[in-house]
Amino acid sequence: MTDRSLALVTGASSGIGLELARQFADNGFDLIVNAEDAGLAAAAQQLRSAGATVHEVQADLRDEHGVNAVWSAVSATGRPLAAAALNAGVGQGGAFLDTDIADEQEIIDTNISSTVRLAKLVLRDMNGRGEGRVLITSSIASTMPGSFQSVYNASKSFLQSFAEALQEELKDSGVTITSLMPGPTETNFFHRADMDDTKVGASSKDSPEQVAKQGFEALMKGDKKIVAGGLGTKAQGMAAKVLPDSVKGAMHRQMAEPGSAE
Repeated sequence: MTDRSLALVTGASSGIGLELARQFADNGFDLIVNAEDAGLAAAAQQLRSAGATVHEVQADLRDEHGVNAVWSAVSATGRPLAAAALNAGVGQGGAFLDTDIADEQEIIDTNISSTVRLAKLVLRDMNGRGEGRVLITSSIASTMPGSFQSVYNASKSFLQSFAEALQEELKDSGVTITSLMPGPTETNFFHRADMDDTKVGASSKDSPEQVAKQGFEALMKGDKKIVAGGLGTKAQGMAAKVLPDSVKGAMHRQMAEPGSAE
């Protein structure tokens, strides 16, 4: 038997997901980690060096079979799931009229559908035991219209609303739900989203280590949400509360329009 608790992290092969998994490992958790790419194996090996037992599940969460594979791995441990970081996500930059519908659908399937499917399984299990912690990676993007990232920002708005609704439903259950709201972070996200030529893609960004540490600490405290990152991101979060949506949409255009890095 082990006295380490068990945590699940999706999107754990790199970026914020890997750093979240590292936070769990460094703080006494064993792990089930998921990503769709082959980099997951190397990430899992890194995490084992922290003394954690790590089960890796390479699966695509865009359909229910991938989600079920992850949940089967959780169930197979025979151990209660103490925490889950539902972090898997993708983005796509560009004008909506120019982008491929397949890319937009991938955002919806990964960011929204996989989170909803996995949350259903995780939260029913935790609610049945009367304890557990769930971190949902939203974004500061959830607070503003995403001109030139229209579907991505909308997906994060969905996740933010989803997390806040579940907080109310489960407020007396012993289960906590925390929304992690990073700003632009130094990961592969902007390259994968074809946004290298944008102002936000070319700008300096928060470190994934800092974002993950703040997110983990908020999760452990049971906070409802955390705007994670440096002072610039936290200031952006404050501004988003007071600026009109039309102004936020125009500001987002300045950061995300193709060619804005020039």
